[in-house]
This record gives sequence, C-alpha cells and structure tokens, in this order.
Amino acid sequence: MQDSPWPLLTAADRPTIVTLHYFAQVIGKVPTAVLPWRNHGWHLTLHLTPRGLSTEPVHAPSGPFTLALDLVDCALVLEDRSGRRALPFESMTVADFHAAAMTMLAKAGHRVRIHPAPNEVDPAIPFAEDRAPRACEPDVARRLLGALVSADRVLRLFRSSFLGKVSPVHFFWGSFDLAVTRFSGRTAPRHPGGIVNLPDAVTREAYSHEVSSAGFWPGGAGAEGGPFFYSYAYPTPEGFAEAGVRPESARFDAALGEFVLDYEAVRSASDPDAALLAFLESTYEAAADLGRWDRAALECPTGRPGVPRAV
Repeated sequence: MQDSPWPLLTAADRPTIVTLHYFAQVIGKVPTAVLPWRNHGWHLTLHLTPRGLSTEPVHAPSGPFTLALDLVDCALVLEDRSGRRALPFESMTVADFHAAAMTMLAKAGHRVRIHPAPNEVDPAIPFAEDRAPRACEPDVARRLLGALVSADRVLRLFRSSFLGKVSPVHFFWGSFDLAVTRFSGRTAPRHPGGIVNLPDAVTREAYSHEVSSAGFWPGGAGAEGGPFFYSYAYPTPEGFAEAGVRPESARFDAALGEFVLDYEAVRSASDPDAALLAFLESTYEAAADLGRWDRAALECPTGRPGVPRAV
C-alpha cells in the first residue's frame, strides 16, 4: 500500500481528504440517529480498520449493521446479516454519495433518517444540495489510511499507560480527526460552546469533565492546514502555552489553543514512533502537572504484549 509506515501527505492531497471528510459525515450520522447517546458522544465515532473507517455495530430495529469507508478500494461498504454491499465512490458529488448511501440502506431494509447537513464546517451545505465536483484519488486515500494506521498504533500504545478514565482511540467525523482523551476524574467548568455548526449541548456534554486530549488531524473541509498531530487541555491550565514539550519542532498554536506537531516532522524523524510518543507524553505531562491531576493514581507502566499489568 505504501513504501513506509508513515507515507507522504502533502497539500496537494487536500481535495481528496476534503471529499472523504464529507463522505465520513454522511455515514457517521447514521449511528448518531439510531444509537442511544453515550457519554461524550463516543457512540457516534468511527473506528479504524485495516481497510478504512467503520461505524461500530448499529443496532437498528431492522437488525444490526455497519457502514464503512473502504480506503483501499474507495468504496462505501454496508455489512449486515444478509451479507456485504459495496458502492465505489471515486469522483462523485456529496449529493450523489448521500443519495447512494441512503438508497443502499433502504434496499437493505434499514430505513434511517439522518440530520441532512454536515457539522463543524462552514458553510454547512445540506448533503442533498452539495453538487460541487469532488475529487477522490485512490492513491491519496490509501496513503491517508497508512498514516491513520500508524497514528492509531502509537496512540493506542500511549493510551495503555493510563489507568484512569480514557476514551478509545477513535475517529471524529465532524472534525475529521483520530483522537484519544484522558480524564482527570474531576468535572470541568461549563464549556462556552460556539463550535461552528455544532449544537452547544453536544459540546458541553463532551467537555463535562477535565481532559487532556491528543490526536491526528490530516486536514479537512472548512479549514486550511494540516496534516498535524495536536494536544490540548480543557480547561486550559495557567502556563500551558509556555510549557516545554518535545520534540523541539512542536509548537503552541495560539489560534487553535493547542500544541501541534507537523506530520512531516514525525514522518521524517529518525524514529517517528519515538518522536510522536515524546509529543504525546510531554504535552500530557504539562496538562496534568499544571492542572494538578493525581498522576500517581491515574498512570501505569506502558503495556507490553502478553504481560498483564502488575497489581
């Protein structure tokens, strides 16, 4: 699929990444519409597979199913008890993808009504009305998958050293990022909301408790920039922006309110995994120390294959 576990991603890949962001929004709204709300919206996220991004099992009245973006073959895939259905999605409008996805679900007996417009992008053109030409280059999709798989591997290793409440490593289709979130165990101040085209009630529930969150943003619709890794804290403790973090190429982005590390800095490092782990660990340590987390009670040694955590 690629020569390196950390494949090249450039600004020229953005059109395909934007297309995939919109397509992911369509499938992500299906579990949102069907599944009971889970803390911090964790039920609506997508999950990385060896071939792309998938919903968790959607337990609908018509029976369980999953929807996935296969980034190897560039196809929308529906799987249920009746089998597997696939729809190629190279170079099609968001309106056509939305119509095809809804038709696929209906033909399989799963009638789902989703919110008809994207979240966290501006303008939020309703899916059925978005007829702008959309590029989807298979090579870009496969390289994006390679980057996500490597990021997922390191984020899961980072996750293994935390005993407290911690999210799965999962993919938020609204912001189009792979993320993992650690919690201090304390409630947080009421979030002010104001995230573009996202209900404040969703934001406030997501940030009901203190967090240190990190992840990978490859770029996406509605915002320039990327790909980069990020790390932030809510609430942001005093002195966080000035904290010393690793590696040296990491920086605090005042506009975003978070530390960022360019994907290329990781990809080109002599040891990409170590560079990314240094970023994840040092930014978390800054958030936890400045926020006065009980680190001794929340942390444990990094996990090892086949070795239970000592107690």
